Amino acid sequence: MAVLTSILDLVHFPYAVSGFFVGALVGLTGVGGGSLMTPLLVLLFGVHPATAVGTDLLYAGLTKISGSTVHSFRGSIDWRVVRRLASGSAPAALLTLLALSASGAQSGAAGGAIARVLGLSLLMTAGALLFRPWLVEKCAAFFEQRSEGGIAVMTVALGAALGVLVTVSSVGAGAIGVTVLLMLYPKMTILRIVGSDIAHAVPLTLIAGAGHWAMGSVDWPMLLSLLVGSIPGVAIASHFAPLVSDRALRGLLAGALVLAGGRLAF
Repeated sequence: MAVLTSILDLVHFPYAVSGFFVGALVGLTGVGGGSLMTPLLVLLFGVHPATAVGTDLLYAGLTKISGSTVHSFRGSIDWRVVRRLASGSAPAALLTLLALSASGAQSGAAGGAIARVLGLSLLMTAGALLFRPWLVEKCAAFFEQRSEGGIAVMTVALGAALGVLVTVSSVGAGAIGVTVLLMLYPKMTILRIVGSDIAHAVPLTLIAGAGHWAMGSVDWPMLLSLLVGSIPGVAIASHFAPLVSDRALRGLLAGALVLAGGRLAF
């Protein structure tokens, strides 16, 4: 009881409420929490961008472990695709962490750069949400003409791009990654695409999060508060997801991401 009381004393109620709100949206839409949580921390609570990103990366890594485990038991992960993505994202994440460390992640200049990349990532995420079917259809002919080796190289390149984006902004592994994977692997089911994307996001977010932790860019009480709110938020909202218009909610969500992304990027 004393341990539980000590843990609850560390929980910051506004962060827990925000975690519940973000968790509910994730449960309803399936959109990654990074595109929602990080801008909320920066814009609403005034958290330094590096701390918001670092904390959210570990939050994402911990929450995606359970999702990856479920997909693994279902057999809905293509480990070949995961390996290709990780072979690009892991070294890209490490190099990006070195660059952030050299520039001083908590400095004002680094904070401004992280905020701008975060804003651009949010705008790209909004575009992926709104125009995914159109993008996949328009690019289908191009990717169908590529060889298996060419697809493999482009998958590694996608992993590298995600490694940089996720390490700097904590955004990109979800909506953007799934959209490009649908272009690269049109014959793969959406369930297998999503499962592979989640499985790849686990090591990427943990590597990037550990790097931010080493740089002092993780707020552990904040992380605990977010988890206390988001875990029940995801669980409760998931039960109501079939009753909600996915298209309308994604449209509203994309609009909110455009507003937040525009404010941070410009």
